[in-house]
Amino acid sequence: MDGEIRIALDAMGGDNMPSAPVRGAVKAVESGEGFRVILVGREREIRSELDRTGYTGNRIDIRPASEVIEMAEPPVAAIRSKTDSSIVVGLGLVRSGEADAFVSAGSTGAVIAGAQVIVGRIRRSPLAVLIPTESGVSLLIDCGANVDARPDQLVQFARMGSVYMENVLGIKEPSVGIVNIGAEDEKGNALVKDTLPLLRNEKGIRFVGSVEARDIPAGGTDVLVTEAFVGNVVLKMLEGTASMFKRMLKKNLTASLSGKIGGLLIKPSVRKMMSAFDASRHGGAPILGLKGLVVKTHGNSGPEEIAAAIRQCTVFYAQKVNEKIAEAILAESGDNP
Repeated sequence: MDGEIRIALDAMGGDNMPSAPVRGAVKAVESGEGFRVILVGREREIRSELDRTGYTGNRIDIRPASEVIEMAEPPVAAIRSKTDSSIVVGLGLVRSGEADAFVSAGSTGAVIAGAQVIVGRIRRSPLAVLIPTESGVSLLIDCGANVDARPDQLVQFARMGSVYMENVLGIKEPSVGIVNIGAEDEKGNALVKDTLPLLRNEKGIRFVGSVEARDIPAGGTDVLVTEAFVGNVVLKMLEGTASMFKRMLKKNLTASLSGKIGGLLIKPSVRKMMSAFDASRHGGAPILGLKGLVVKTHGNSGPEEIAAAIRQCTVFYAQKVNEKIAEAILAESGDNP
């Protein structure tokens, strides 16, 4: 059907492939209109899994790809050598215009490296992820792509994040903060100290200063800017803390009869609170600053998270976020790729 958004999905990516990607594709097309999914990977395995779902519609296609890039493989070497892998073929569909977006739960390094080489980048491309906070969500950027970033690149990330939050989440004039070890200007490493004045003088963003890690869960700052080393540590710490809290809560509520009774009474409230930590609600992490749309989901993503990432792509594409990021970045002179 004309006007449908075409989303290529890596059916061989992640810990739960091909089951989770295939079932995520089915869940997505059965719950929404205006898009179709192209499953990329080993055709026989994909068809077998698709048959098990009982799907009989016509909005899921298959694009064969015989190779799989494993998680432990060197990303750049794998992209170069496995040209018929599901990641390379899927990214190629975006480059050629046969797909409008690519989603993968596969190797983060391979997806990022491949996206920059095959799809192409506007400027340095950060990985951005929505993290749950007490007041809603914040966008953490970068959380996995650029371990060694320059001050001017962090400013670019701030612009990209602002465009994303305004157009995808509808937040007008989103606030921007830089992750730091203190609120005072004299705090921080050389990168943070050099970036602070640039962010303060940057037009088009609403910079609110430094944000300490302990203040991130409370929310209040829409875009959290950092390089990928710190960003990934923050992300993994939040994920680990959420998992620990769930385990401890379950352990304590089932340790005694009174705990079990209390658990039944508070179960609805706990379920509502725990849903805030559910990554499947927000989909994946877009790689911003590319010439096409690429979204990376967790390696252990289930069907729900993959379906959410597919739906996320439709919003991203419809709002022309890539084009708006390009306009915001290229409008400023003096940026270095």
